[in-house]
Amino acid sequence: MGIDKQEAHRPGAFKQTNKVHKHGRHRSKGSISQITKGKISMKTISKRAKKELGKDQRRHQAVQIRKNKREEVLNKKRQIGGLDIAPFLVCILPLNQEHDPNTVLNLFSQCDPEAVVNKSPQGTTHVFIPRFKQRFAFICPPRDNDLAILDALKICDTVLFLTSAVFGEFINDWGENILVTALAQGLPTPILAMTDLESVALKKRHECKQEVQKSLSKWFPEEKIFTLDKEVDGINLLRKIGNQKRKPVHYRDKRPHLYAEHVEYVQDSGGLGTLKVTGYLRGAPLSVNGLIHLPGLGDYQMLQIDAPFDPYSIDKNKNNSTDKLSIRILEKCDPNKQEPLDSENIPDPMDAEQTWPTAEEIRLAEEEQKTKKVKKSPKVESDDESGDEDDYMEAMSEEHSDNSDEEDEEFETMTQSEVAVNDEKYDLEMDIEAEKKGLENLKQAKSDQMFPDEVDTPLDQAARVRYQKYRGLESFRTSPWDPKENLPSDYSRIFQFENFDRTKRRVLKEYDDVDGALPGWYITVHVKDVSELAWSSFEKTGSPVVLIGMFQHEHKMSVVNTVLKRTSNYNLPIKSKSRLIFQCGYRRFIVCPVFSQHTNGTKHKFERFFQPNSTSVATFFAPIQFPPAPVLCYKEINNKLILVATGNLLSCNPDRIVLKRIVLSGHPFKIHKKSAVIRFMFFSREDIVYFKPCKLRTKMGRIGHIKEPLGTHGHMKCIFDGQLKSQDTVLLNLYKRVYPKWTFENLEVTLSETSSGNMDI
Repeated sequence: MGIDKQEAHRPGAFKQTNKVHKHGRHRSKGSISQITKGKISMKTISKRAKKELGKDQRRHQAVQIRKNKREEVLNKKRQIGGLDIAPFLVCILPLNQEHDPNTVLNLFSQCDPEAVVNKSPQGTTHVFIPRFKQRFAFICPPRDNDLAILDALKICDTVLFLTSAVFGEFINDWGENILVTALAQGLPTPILAMTDLESVALKKRHECKQEVQKSLSKWFPEEKIFTLDKEVDGINLLRKIGNQKRKPVHYRDKRPHLYAEHVEYVQDSGGLGTLKVTGYLRGAPLSVNGLIHLPGLGDYQMLQIDAPFDPYSIDKNKNNSTDKLSIRILEKCDPNKQEPLDSENIPDPMDAEQTWPTAEEIRLAEEEQKTKKVKKSPKVESDDESGDEDDYMEAMSEEHSDNSDEEDEEFETMTQSEVAVNDEKYDLEMDIEAEKKGLENLKQAKSDQMFPDEVDTPLDQAARVRYQKYRGLESFRTSPWDPKENLPSDYSRIFQFENFDRTKRRVLKEYDDVDGALPGWYITVHVKDVSELAWSSFEKTGSPVVLIGMFQHEHKMSVVNTVLKRTSNYNLPIKSKSRLIFQCGYRRFIVCPVFSQHTNGTKHKFERFFQPNSTSVATFFAPIQFPPAPVLCYKEINNKLILVATGNLLSCNPDRIVLKRIVLSGHPFKIHKKSAVIRFMFFSREDIVYFKPCKLRTKMGRIGHIKEPLGTHGHMKCIFDGQLKSQDTVLLNLYKRVYPKWTFENLEVTLSETSSGNMDI
């Protein structure tokens, strides 16, 4: 009988494994396989197998990526300038008002003997270059209307800046103004060109060209200047326009836009009519159920979108008589899906009522009204909306009060000196009252800058009554303030998003999938209910007709916040709630904004003056617009628009809390180790008791509080965190929320008629 062999011990999963001695040499593949004995880690099994590419495969992948990117760029170029799609829209803009751009336009029309040249009823010159297989459309906006130039720059693909060698000034003041506003608005792809270089002596041509390049380098440091004197120069510049990389303008490219090639007004009943705008659609698809904006006219609905024959097409298959007469209807509006033109919310007058008054309460109220004596007081314009006793006293006692009226707050300042014949004529042309108001405004702004928010406690009224709408805060940054507390009635007329950023992402995502006319199509848009009077007034201005599509909700009113930075060429302070003209994105309007500091946090300090060389946030009621959107701010002085600030759209948020601060000051009368007797802050015992919970601080950094009043004439004992100095000043900060006024005025035909669109900086 055999002896049974004893089973060997087999270690389990929890067997102790000692650390291997690190001998400093790397392990070979054989030693690793011998140690592992075919075992595979669970992490390796669970991971996806990663296949590494070889050298040839990586090279092939890079070629494919490069090819796809090239195809993407070519597809974008084919969307503009091809045979059957929209041509390159080029705006010819001289930098000297005396320079005539038609000479350059004639050069482009004659530079190629095989070029096909056409002109639209609105003045657009179409040029087809067979050798490039590309089409170009040139526009020359009127040089006497700066607003028309800005409207043309909003929708063109390329802007050609011209300068001439025969003028003494390559860029005059008018050209600099155009460059400043165009760069702040969002400049399309720029090209610089110089004419009349042949008229300069041969030895001085290079020097003249270098001088022009140096003068333009501060505006366009990376752009090279071209010459436009010969036909070959025109061909080279057209090749540059057709092949260069396009500069994106985000607020424009995300919206559909159209430059009118042909416009027709069909009158209906009641002084309204249908405006038929024909041109090439650019940017994004246009749906007939959305809303459009016509700069100079306003917001409108559409009736239908047609696809007529393209008279500027070079496709020979389309040049028959049947295609010229046929008009294909692309889309008609659906009243159930069409975006309404309601801009304001209709508030419910009973929304704030909680109980209905009984008959007994109504009878008692009527009897009290009959026996009530009404005491009349002189009318005083206040800076806030309420117009109650608090605003009356604030206008009487505050040294740095806000604007009293739109007429009173205006001060006119001569922006350009005029040579008078004699002193009497000069005195007749000067408005002495405006000079006095301007001087007073400067004094208030300087005083506010030296002693911010400091006011004098009134002697003829109790401070607890005078400042009953103000409250003290333990910390301006961390103390709570309910944004829905005691809102004015105007806030019931506006619209608000629960989450503005989320709504913006949703609207943009939905607009990408919209059905309608596609970019590059030659279409006719039927605009509904255009006023005959407004259209006739707009035609007189000579401005180009531009159509811009709007996103959802962009017609509704809300509270708009914009970040502004003062221009360096305007050095006068601007009062808060002054009448200003804004261009926000594609809109223009008149508002009286409230200025506040551009800071982080939930509360922002109100600024009485928008000081020079500073940045501030302007808050006002205006239609909703989704950022990004550039903002231009003008002030009208002597029938001219002065550019005072530029910036961007911050948000459309009615919950932005703007707090107006007033500072009551007192002076030490007796100083002890950690206490002091303060006087001149209040003048009654009751006021001291009323403001006792408020926190005190000094200009030298001490913090304290009121302990008790002393006597009945305003002396009080205060405790501080250290001993005061005799030259220190004790301060008490009080805050009140400030709301913008509903002063929105849609600025369309009115500005073109009054000021002819002239601007200055």
